[in-house]
Amino acid sequence: MQSAAEVNPTDEQYSEDDSDQYLTFKLAGEEYGVEILRVQGIQGLQKVTTIPNTPEYILGVINLRGEIVPVIDLRKRFSLESVEFNSTTVVIVVRMVNEGKERTIGIVVDGVSEVYRFEHKNVQEPPEFGAKVSTEFLKGLASVDEKMVILLEIDHLVDFNEITSAVDGSPSE
Repeated sequence: MQSAAEVNPTDEQYSEDDSDQYLTFKLAGEEYGVEILRVQGIQGLQKVTTIPNTPEYILGVINLRGEIVPVIDLRKRFSLESVEFNSTTVVIVVRMVNEGKERTIGIVVDGVSEVYRFEHKNVQEPPEFGAKVSTEFLKGLASVDEKMVILLEIDHLVDFNEITSAVDGSPSE
């Protein structure tokens, strides 16, 4: 059986219908992945304008080509230890979809890693941790080169209404 890292995206034996490409990134020593079709760009960390009364994990907003984009600190979102941002810290700009509405957000990560293609049959369901641990933002787990990659379900990563309320100033539903 081939590992995901050994799968060549141009191999004729693999159909795009039974696999997805993921952009992977580092966060607190672990590797995470988001569907590459959701990624709109990777930005160097720039000045973020803070918005009062937002959840701690929402750093604020940036102006990205005329669009106001909320920026999420994934370390804070995942209750990981905060660290100083450095030269490898980037913002991955992704598109979320919720109830037919789209929203562009930026997620701050420690650094970008690789792009991998994972066959659906090789992606394992996230384990059950009990009622007190939320795994709704986990799409699955995949192995690459002796390491585990945590695949994120970007649409469940943050509360869409909370983001909209914080950025647009409209009340949460």
